[in-house]
Amino acid sequence: MINFDYKNDTKIIFGKTTEGRVGEECIKYSDKVLLHYGGGSIKKSGLYNRIITSLKEQNITVIELSGVKPNPRLSLVQQGIKLCKEHGIGFILAVGGGSVIDSAKAIALGALYSGDVWDFYLNINSPIESLPVGVVLTIPAAGSETSGGSVITKEDEQLKKVVAVDFLRPKFAILNPELTLTLPDYQTSCGAADMLAHVFERYFTKVKNVDLTDRLCEATMKTIIYQAKKLVNNPKDYEARAELMWAGTVAHNDLFGTGRIADWASHGLEHELSAITDIAHGAGLAIIFPAWMKYVYKENLDRFVQFASRVFNIDINFENLEETALKGIEEVENFYKYLNLPVRLSEINLDESLIDVMAKKYITDSNKGNFKSLNREDCVNIYKLAF
Repeated sequence: MINFDYKNDTKIIFGKTTEGRVGEECIKYSDKVLLHYGGGSIKKSGLYNRIITSLKEQNITVIELSGVKPNPRLSLVQQGIKLCKEHGIGFILAVGGGSVIDSAKAIALGALYSGDVWDFYLNINSPIESLPVGVVLTIPAAGSETSGGSVITKEDEQLKKVVAVDFLRPKFAILNPELTLTLPDYQTSCGAADMLAHVFERYFTKVKNVDLTDRLCEATMKTIIYQAKKLVNNPKDYEARAELMWAGTVAHNDLFGTGRIADWASHGLEHELSAITDIAHGAGLAIIFPAWMKYVYKENLDRFVQFASRVFNIDINFENLEETALKGIEEVENFYKYLNLPVRLSEINLDESLIDVMAKKYITDSNKGNFKSLNREDCVNIYKLAF
């Protein structure tokens, strides 16, 4: 285990009807709030009215900005920044999933910055402050409700970039599993794939003597797989929704990465895919991750054997450890198929000529990845394995 610092200040408010507490949490930071959300689903469900009522009870002035799409767009972020500056907004409330939260974080960064917020995503400048952000989570997936990360797409250039700083972690996150009971099956499946990927990226490490976090990762992976399968057969299962919602949060609150070196290359490979195709992030990860696993498993065969044994209960073939490792990877693919997610680029009709484009955009100046250092040729090979 290596040295680490760990801090996560996000207050979690979990359970039924907890969105009713949003006003009392927001007023701790400001009486002027930007309410940021996606489309009309929160109005149809009645969530919007409950949130507005709670905010008004605290005499909070509300400015609204809707329209967030999956793979959130820089253009909407820029609208939000303008609103914050014009109205003297002091707090941003994100109501939605990872895309809404990431967009809110980007707005929070830009609201206190005199330049172009995209500077931070291109590493032209480093952020030093932001407006505070709060969350009412409606789609368990990205884990952005407790992370310091924000992923934004600049649509005209098909670029998808990341900023990650601790002070971007939301001040509070309200998690009511009831709000997820009406999610479409596809969104639930994409969410499960996304949260599972967040555990994979921390689990597959070359750092030794990390058994505690290994076990935490394995328990969370098994929970995600078990509960997501239950929801395929019974989408209204509140207890399964609750387990999955909490799993998505702990998968990405950085606890599982303590004392170890993570590998985010698969996320980067998927970002290039979704930047070009606009595929849902979780669906893209379902395609990329098995291909990455097949390409890198020999870098640390024992870890993939442990994964197969502990997560999927596969008997270890000590005379052929490679066979055991490959069975584990096969089970990952089978899980995605069970959730009706794509596992091949050919399933989404990607033009194969785009492989070189994606690899060149991802590997610009240096190799990526820690479990296995990937150059541009490696990335091309992984994309080809994914066809």
